[in-house]
Amino acid sequence: MPTAAPRVPALPVTFRPTRTRIVLLSVGAVMCTVLIAVTLLLERLSGPERVSFIFTALLFFGVLALLSRPKVVADEDGVTVVNLTRTRRLAWPEILRVNLRPGDPWVFLDLSDGTSLPALGIQPGIAKAQAIDDARALRALAESRGTRQDER
Repeated sequence: MPTAAPRVPALPVTFRPTRTRIVLLSVGAVMCTVLIAVTLLLERLSGPERVSFIFTALLFFGVLALLSRPKVVADEDGVTVVNLTRTRRLAWPEILRVNLRPGDPWVFLDLSDGTSLPALGIQPGIAKAQAIDDARALRALAESRGTRQDER
């Protein structure tokens, strides 16, 4: 079944798994609030025990906030890939191909240095159709601005 050519979005554009981000931050906030409230309401806990419970609640929220961090930002000069703990800036000619194959957990960028970079900011987890649209848009941008435009 042929598909229409993907539209090239206006720049700058940010791709991120919005639904996943909302779920992670909501669950983190609720769990952190509940754990801290229960900790403060339990009269049998000593001071150090309260501190450890509050620290655990904040640590739990921090991990979920870290998991909600990934995004891909495309602008006139290139792409910034923000993953869990690392950020990498790529010029358009460095991106040879944008891949999101069936079963992939996120987009992979094939780079001109022979490596592949995961871009966790586009992931089909909760919103598969949105991830496919985002991958197609990023692919169209890479093909129109990168080295692939010379191969046509």
